Amino acid sequence: MSTTSKEVITTSNEEVHQRIEQQQTINKALDETKNNIRRATDEARKDIPHYAQIVNEYQEETIQAARQMADNYLESQREIINSLQSALVPEIEAANRPDKSNWTSPRNVNEHYARLVSAFADNTIAVTKLVNSAMFANLDAFKRSVQNARDNVKEFSRIGTSSSKTFEEVSRETAAATTTSFP
Repeated sequence: MSTTSKEVITTSNEEVHQRIEQQQTINKALDETKNNIRRATDEARKDIPHYAQIVNEYQEETIQAARQMADNYLESQREIINSLQSALVPEIEAANRPDKSNWTSPRNVNEHYARLVSAFADNTIAVTKLVNSAMFANLDAFKRSVQNARDNVKEFSRIGTSSSKTFEEVSRETAAATTTSFP
């Protein structure tokens, strides 16, 4: 064997050894990254009860606030009705007349006003339910977007791996063709 052949074989062995070391280093780095991701997701998973508690507290606060708003509104309306009744006391005598169809009589005004107040309170509660429903819809949408992102990353990884393997095959075929064309 000539010196040049020995150098080529030595160089080839060194290159192979370097490639193996590089591959091992890359694999080690990827494994470490994978472990770091696993640890980070495990830590994030531990926070789920805390986030669930925050959502529950938000719901409780929203429900309590809606109840307080409705109670405060109803109480203020009670005071307004009482004030109107006091102001309209002179008309009570007029309401006792045979013609009771007068909508401005204290009884009619109070009844209409009380029905309006009740409708407003019902609407406040309905709006609170809608807000909570929208919040949960947004949480579901976020959950779906995370799932979609996870699926997309998985597909991008598959595409990258496939492309890398194709590149590897083409490189080997090209190297083999080059080697066979030079005797």
